[in-house]
Amino acid sequence: MSFRAKRELLVQVAPRYRAARHGQRSVILDEFVAVTGYNRKYAIRLLLGPIRPPQPIRRPRVAHYGAEVQEALANAWTAANGICGKRLVPFLPELIPALERHGHLSLSDTLRQQVLSLSPATADRLLKPLRQPHGLTTTKPGRLLKQHIPVRTFTEWTDAQPGFLEADLVAHCGGSMGGAFLYTLTLTDVATTWTECLPLLHRTQHGVVHALQRARGMFPFALLGIDTDNGGEFINHVLLDYCTDHGITFTRSRPYLKHDTCHIEQKNGSVVRQLVGYDRFEGERAYRQLAEL
Repeated sequence: MSFRAKRELLVQVAPRYRAARHGQRSVILDEFVAVTGYNRKYAIRLLLGPIRPPQPIRRPRVAHYGAEVQEALANAWTAANGICGKRLVPFLPELIPALERHGHLSLSDTLRQQVLSLSPATADRLLKPLRQPHGLTTTKPGRLLKQHIPVRTFTEWTDAQPGFLEADLVAHCGGSMGGAFLYTLTLTDVATTWTECLPLLHRTQHGVVHALQRARGMFPFALLGIDTDNGGEFINHVLLDYCTDHGITFTRSRPYLKHDTCHIEQKNGSVVRQLVGYDRFEGERAYRQLAEL
C-alpha cells in the first residue's frame, strides 16, 4: 500500500475512530493496523492527532546534464559576451562548431548533442552559478510630472526609426548606497542598438541634461526621442524643458516593469557591467578614468 493511499485512508478512518466508543475503537484500530501495517501505538497517535490532507512527495530531480555540459555551455556563453539564455541558445548550432574549429572546445558527439538540445531556461539555470550578482537599484520615483509625460510600453517599438533612445543610470556603488559614487548614463538607440555611455559624477537633473547634450554629438543621427524610467533624475522640469525646447519626444516606462525598458537593461549588463563590473567608484580621478573607458 502506497504512502499516499495510507494517508487517504487515515483521513477517512480518523473521524470515525474518534467518535466511536472504547470497544468499537479496538475493532477500527485492528482493521487500520491490518491494512496499513503500522505499529499499533503509532497508528493510535495518527488517528488521534491532527488530520492533514495527503501532501505530494517532492523528490529532487535527477540531474540530466552533467558538469561537462555546463563547462561547454560556459565556454560558449563567455565567447558570446555573457548574453542571456534566450539570446544564446539560438546561436549555439553556429557557435559550438566555430569554437571547436578554433580549438576552444573538444566535444564528443553525445556531449555536443546535449549542448545543442538545451532550452533557454535550462541554459540560464546551468549558467546561474557563473553570473555576477545584480547591482543595486537607485531609482527614486519622481512623481510631480508623471501626468505630463506619456507612458510608452515595450510593445510600441515596432516602428521605431533611428533616433529614438532608451536611457538609464547604472550605479557604481559597490553594494553600498552610502556616500557619493559615480554613475553611468547609458543611451541605446532602439532601432540600431547603437549605445553610448557617459559618466556622471553626481546623479543630478542638470548632470543628466549635460550628459545628454554631449551624447547628441556622439550618435550618427539626430536625437528624436528619449524613453526613461520613473527616477527623479529623469522625471523633472529640467529634462522636460530641454526636450521640449529641442523637439525631442519624452516618454517614460511603467513603474517597476523593467521589460518596458528591456533594450537599455540589456545594454546595462552586456556593456557597462561587462566592462566596468560591480565595484565602487568615487571621486574626480575615477570619474576621469571612467570617462576615458
